[in-house]
Amino acid sequence: MADRFKVGDHVAWNSEAGVVGGTIIRVHTKDFDYKGHTHRASEEDPQYEIKSDKTSHIAAHKGSALRKAKR
Repeated sequence: MADRFKVGDHVAWNSEAGVVGGTIIRVHTKDFDYKGHTHRASEEDPQYEIKSDKTSHIAAHKGSALRKAKR
């Protein structure tokens, strides 16, 4: 199981543009629609909405794609 994160945690992830950092703004524990796609989430494997530090873009990722980061 991946690390658990909570709203307000600062995290980093790899993107096609390189390493990106942001703050978790929402935790999903049930399937949800985001940008026209259904994202699968559960209590055991939540997904996270993250607001990018640089662009304010919102992304959705599984915990396995994230790691804790310093601000």
